[in-house]
Amino acid sequence: MARGRSDGSGSGSGGGDGSGGVRGHAQGVSDARLASGTGKSAAEWFAILDELGATGWSHAQIAARLVADHEVAGWWAQGITVRYEQERGLRLPGQQADGTFTASVSRSLRGTQLGLLDLGVERFAAYAGGAPVATSRGIAHPTARWDLAGGDSLLLSVGPPAASGTCRVTLTQSRLRLPERVQPVKDALTAQFARLTAPSR
Repeated sequence: MARGRSDGSGSGSGGGDGSGGVRGHAQGVSDARLASGTGKSAAEWFAILDELGATGWSHAQIAARLVADHEVAGWWAQGITVRYEQERGLRLPGQQADGTFTASVSRSLRGTQLGLLDLGVERFAAYAGGAPVATSRGIAHPTARWDLAGGDSLLLSVGPPAASGTCRVTLTQSRLRLPERVQPVKDALTAQFARLTAPSR
């Protein structure tokens, strides 16, 4: 039986597609951490899913089965599912459950959460084509979201301050329809962080 504790990064429903919460799972969770959090290694989970015939299931079905039958917490179920899909060739790196792709870049920057959010909204306006369509100034995780030309979505999020006095600032561009766009978009997002850290004119 898996211990299935949450790691605190977000609960995520085991039955949804988890697109918003799985973006960094496959690359961001080590095998040791996965085993510690779920009681089984990635290879063991893959063997269980293979035996169940999960290669023919949807993302939501795999995650829901892990939650219901193996008592895996939602966040871990999403992570196992993404890694399984990539390992078995069911999902390309950066690909979401709906078939689109996501590119994301993060930096640890010094400042307050809201201060960095406001600065990002100002500095990223040219790239995004104007003001965000939605903002959340919640204490836990302030965000701003833009709908880009061509159907892409851009999300700016600022994590809570670390002991060093920095906050993790993340730019995520989603709804990319072709895998070939992922690296160019990552390069463009990386360039945007130069705007965020450049002195004001």
